[in-house]
Amino acid sequence: MEWTPYLRAMAKLVQQDQAARAARRAVLIDGLPAVTLGWVALALGSSPDQSTTQKAWWIAATAVFALTLAWVLLRAFQRADEYLRKIQLESMAVAFAAVLVALQVAAVLDSANVVRLHQLTQPILIGGMAIWHVTADLRTRFNR
Repeated sequence: MEWTPYLRAMAKLVQQDQAARAARRAVLIDGLPAVTLGWVALALGSSPDQSTTQKAWWIAATAVFALTLAWVLLRAFQRADEYLRKIQLESMAVAFAAVLVALQVAAVLDSANVVRLHQLTQPILIGGMAIWHVTADLRTRFNR
């Protein structure tokens, strides 16, 4: 029995596993500034009665948060192979559905004057990011 094809296959699997781990680490490292900016924007926008300056800082932090998210997504897709891109898109679809449902619930709560929608928007988006990352990470770990 010749071991060369078996060893090549095992080496390829190890290499793919290392690439997947590197991609997860890179998304985590790239995603930390985005999550931090999200929490900063959330803190800045949490006050119901804001001055014009506070609103400007909140809008600026939210805009930087959105741009940082777009940058993280772009880098994640550039790094990934076809299989990881498929997992990322499916995970983003799950997170998108969760965000849509949460925004609908928040809109109903806002119309019933239970809570203001502007106070729930950013936690919903941050939660959607968490759902996306956790889903993608779990699918990457258990489906290879």
